Formats: sequence, structure tokens, C-alpha cells
Amino acid sequence: MQRSKFAVGAVGGVTAVVALGGLGTHLLSGTQSITRLDEYSTASVDGHTALAANIVAGRAESKYHPLPWVGDKLSRVTCPTGLKTVAGATLTCTGEKSGGGTVEIPVRVVKADAKRVTWKFER
Repeated sequence: MQRSKFAVGAVGGVTAVVALGGLGTHLLSGTQSITRLDEYSTASVDGHTALAANIVAGRAESKYHPLPWVGDKLSRVTCPTGLKTVAGATLTCTGEKSGGGTVEIPVRVVKADAKRVTWKFER
């Protein structure tokens, strides 16, 4: 009887650790961001308010590789222009992989209003 209680406890413990690891990975590896629009984060692209290119590039670079087992480590992410704050607007940024080569990062606005923009990138 003691062995079966130990086995049940061990299996339950391992299951809990795996579940918490999966939840942590999911929460940390998200590619969606909500950014407040203010004088420091906005630019103008074709007469439209846009999220500044350096804000998009910096956030994509920091979130592209949040954990060693999620995504490639990137450096020098650049975006050609700001991201228009209009739902559906797209932009492709470029980053350098740590092992060499480049990767294109598609970025898309999910929703936007006068105060904030919700956007995401693809890994």
C-alpha cells in the first residue's frame, strides 16, 4: 500500500511540474503585444499614426526568443517603417539569427484605437 501511495504522489508531482512548465511556456512565448500610443511610441506613415519602427523591432526581438526551447535567438531586428495603427495593417521586419542568416518576421495589427494598438508577430 505504501508503494502505491508513493507512486501516485510521484506521478501527480511530475504531472504538476509538466503542467506548470507548459503554462509558463505558453504565457512567456506569446507573440501578441498591446502598446500604448503616446509621443514616444508613435510615428507617421503615409499620413497615418503608426507605432514607431524601433518599438516594433525591440519588442519582437525581446519576445522572439523568450525561453531557450521557444524560437530562435535574434539580434539586430529592424523594421523598414512604423506599423500603421489600423486593424489589418502589416509589416515585415528582419532579424539576424545567432548562428548566422536572417529571418523575416511578419507583423500584423489585430486592433487599434486612439490610445493603444494590439499587434502580433509570427514566429
